[in-house]
Amino acid sequence: MIKKIFSKRDLKLPIIGSLIAAASLLSTTVSATAEVDINQLRQQSKIMFGTLSETMPGSENDTPAMVELGKTLFMDKRLSVNDSQSCNSCHQVGNYNGSGVDNEATSLGALPGTKGDRNSPTVWNSGFQIAQFWDGRAENLKAQAKGPILNPVEMGMPSEGAVETKISKIDKYQVSFKQAFGHDNAISYNNIAHAIAAFERTLITNDRFDTFMKGDDHALTKKELKGLQTFINTGCSACHNGKTLGGNMYQKMGLVNEYPHQEDLGRYKVTGSENDKMVFKVPMLRDVSRSAPYFHDGSVETIEQAIYDMAWHQLGQKLNKQQVSDIAAFLNALEHQAN
Repeated sequence: MIKKIFSKRDLKLPIIGSLIAAASLLSTTVSATAEVDINQLRQQSKIMFGTLSETMPGSENDTPAMVELGKTLFMDKRLSVNDSQSCNSCHQVGNYNGSGVDNEATSLGALPGTKGDRNSPTVWNSGFQIAQFWDGRAENLKAQAKGPILNPVEMGMPSEGAVETKISKIDKYQVSFKQAFGHDNAISYNNIAHAIAAFERTLITNDRFDTFMKGDDHALTKKELKGLQTFINTGCSACHNGKTLGGNMYQKMGLVNEYPHQEDLGRYKVTGSENDKMVFKVPMLRDVSRSAPYFHDGSVETIEQAIYDMAWHQLGQKLNKQQVSDIAAFLNALEHQAN
């Protein structure tokens, strides 16, 4: 199966080593028809995935005042041109229990009749990824936070200066920016993004998969364990690996069998390289059960259909109903458990 993938791919990705490592682990997995060896499966999972950290990279420099300011800004619709749209409008976290998305194929913009051209990815765990946005055009959360506010199809503010002027006129921000950054005149576009990123670095999910990897034999049901085993056996973990089960590499959408929707060319728009046509960041699968619809274009409504389609387009396999059902059960076990 892995040889088939490599023979049909036409792009060179820097993380090819992770695919080879995943392939070697696949060969040690017990048969999909055998009883699940829970200890072996746990050991494989620790190696291939690992548990989520309690803190996110970069958070060591965040203060409670920054986080609280960032949360307020994240929820504030006044960051949009007509006070209709906040970060939370598309990445709903509410009281830290929201899904991190708006569950729309593509999101509504601030101006009437406008919609984005890509599905809004979850903000949960987002700071663990190699880059931000589907095409990886922002290197980190701070860079990402600067984009939507000025995007004419999203929040529609005309310039950084216009944002700074608008926020500076709000009395509570005069106080909270000084508390967060320690000096007067702290309201800047850079600090707005800095604070939002600090808040987003607190959005780390908690799920039963990590409980299983930490030694609880009863954290996952038999069907979920079988789904995890099937997820590994079929090769899903070749790309969906690491602590967030994705988000750490780029891959061509339609690696083996062509993806039917070719309008969005992915990273090609960023790099201009022919090899990057239809290449996107591999999405994270933590909390995936709450983030429908799926794919960069939001074209698939159910997790079962997404599993079936990805096995065909990326691995050249047509999974049967039982395999799809088992993998879906495992992915549902990655759902965030609210505190």
